[in-house]
Amino acid sequence: MTATQLEFAQYPSASPRAEADREAILANPGFGNHFTDHTAVVDFAVDTAGVGGWRNARLEAYGPIAMDPAAAVLHYGQEIFEGMKAYRHADGSIWTFRPEANAARLNRSAARLALPQLPEDVFLESLRQLVAADQEWVPTREGESLYLRPFMIATEAFLGVRPAREVSYRVIASPAANYFGGELAPVSIWVSREYARAGRGGTGAAKCGGNYAASLAAQLEAEAHGCKQVLFLDQFNNNAVEELGGMNVFFVFKNGTLVTPALSGTILEGITRSSIIQLAKDRGLEVQERTITLDEWRDGVGNGDIAEVFACGTAAVITPIGELKDGDEVISAPNPSAGEVTMSIREQLLGIQTGKVEDPHGWMTRLV
Repeated sequence: MTATQLEFAQYPSASPRAEADREAILANPGFGNHFTDHTAVVDFAVDTAGVGGWRNARLEAYGPIAMDPAAAVLHYGQEIFEGMKAYRHADGSIWTFRPEANAARLNRSAARLALPQLPEDVFLESLRQLVAADQEWVPTREGESLYLRPFMIATEAFLGVRPAREVSYRVIASPAANYFGGELAPVSIWVSREYARAGRGGTGAAKCGGNYAASLAAQLEAEAHGCKQVLFLDQFNNNAVEELGGMNVFFVFKNGTLVTPALSGTILEGITRSSIIQLAKDRGLEVQERTITLDEWRDGVGNGDIAEVFACGTAAVITPIGELKDGDEVISAPNPSAGEVTMSIREQLLGIQTGKVEDPHGWMTRLV
């Protein structure tokens, strides 16, 4: 069923946030703390003939979700989500970055979690519907955006272990400032030795809540040691670097080569990651997707082979890594601040997203 066949009914909020309240929030939005007035919703159900379909598309007021206590998501974790941003350009139009890639990844996650596939055009239309209704919530200041959170949950009430036959897809939005707060500065990372984010044959390549829940104990450990993020390793593969709690990792070698851990089924294929790879290749840089171990990281920083290290993701975009703490050992940053390659790619990527530089790959999609 296409978006043109699946028309979104309109149920606007009867009590949207007052302009003064909204402006106060936009003056200091933080990240993920405040939400806009509406949500876009599409339901899925399997009929008595065993045929499933999407239906009841609507835009409605943001608010609590009425859910049966036996809803499958509450017991078996059938849930997936995406993260993306809407940017206001200088002419007032509002755009988002590579939404087709988000739609494709949502469906890959859905396949792994035994959830139904959502047509790409329905995904895109849900974004347009929500952003059009809540466009006054899109920030205008440098480095800020409207964070979009599409997600899918199993809502059927039953306690048997099987894929749910009733599902709800929704999109909510939240004005967002810099993810780590303040000006860009290198972040400190804690090496997780006790915990793993994902395992072979598991859900590491899917963007599902369970992966993030599994990372939280390690994240608390990182914070207890003064670190912003946690690094997960593959302890059965010479401590190969995998990813952070919510970001991919890149290494810039002194010869200009970019190295990032190869996708192994335990690493999420980040859209920012794939975009960085393309932009680096556009510049003529060699990009290697391969195994890189903690020992290579340590030795490369020590002998100067590794010149820069950074993390990337939708929320933070690109963030330099300042130091890596592995118990009592500290691997310091190759540079005391963000490196030249890190900052150059970051500025180009942000420039594309905000409409300030050329978009050579047609990655931006206008929403309003």
